[in-house]
Amino acid sequence: MVWDWIKTRWKKPQAAQNSVSDIAPDQRFYAVGDIHGRLDLLQTLLARLDADCPTIFVGDYIDRGNYSAQVLHQLRHLSRVRGNDFICLLGNHEEMLLRFTDDPKRVGRLWLQNGGLQTLASFGITGVDEDTVGADAVLVADRLRRAMGEDLLSWLHDRPLTWTSGNVTVVHAGLDPGKPLDEQTRQVRLWGHPNFSRQMREDGQWVVHGHTITSEPRAENGVVSIDTGAFFSGRLTATDIRAGEVRFIATDEQPE
Repeated sequence: MVWDWIKTRWKKPQAAQNSVSDIAPDQRFYAVGDIHGRLDLLQTLLARLDADCPTIFVGDYIDRGNYSAQVLHQLRHLSRVRGNDFICLLGNHEEMLLRFTDDPKRVGRLWLQNGGLQTLASFGITGVDEDTVGADAVLVADRLRRAMGEDLLSWLHDRPLTWTSGNVTVVHAGLDPGKPLDEQTRQVRLWGHPNFSRQMREDGQWVVHGHTITSEPRAENGVVSIDTGAFFSGRLTATDIRAGEVRFIATDEQPE
């Protein structure tokens, strides 16, 4: 299968092999990779993280997995309970959902063909297929808005695109390595940039991201990659970052 390559077992969590001595957040924090509706993995991972340590989620909470609605409700609840210590960034899949609710005729098919059907089902909306367009898509979008409720939709609209501590920035997809942080476009932060993995930044800023699946999490060349394909692999990964150290924690490891 195409996804067999991401299903290898994890080794014991260890410090990244390359030098990360210059990584310097203002405080220790966790960043969590793409969840994609895997409520079970989210709950397993949260139980292994220190509740008093700031935790940043890189986005893509929905689609593909069967429990997108439940993942969103849990994250919203925890973000309100823990405040600034629990940050949920926007991912491109949440962006597709929001665009669908705003303009289903124009962008509906893109979302429905990329996991949106599973998210709709998690909100109790069935009888939809990937080719639902036009007036039918408008009706589905209206049902979704009602099922989600204004509170959850507003929370999703308000998700930030980046979070920065010291010389570490967390973002969903990546950054343009040739531009400073304050000149990054929404498109790049949510969907990535062709030079992100090819060119190192020259400003000393480390970038933690998801979006692009990697068989193993890694920290190299100023980039920390933590999307290990949770829906397909059964492995949700977090990184534990503090000054001079990057460690990884995954749901298919035995806790220490």
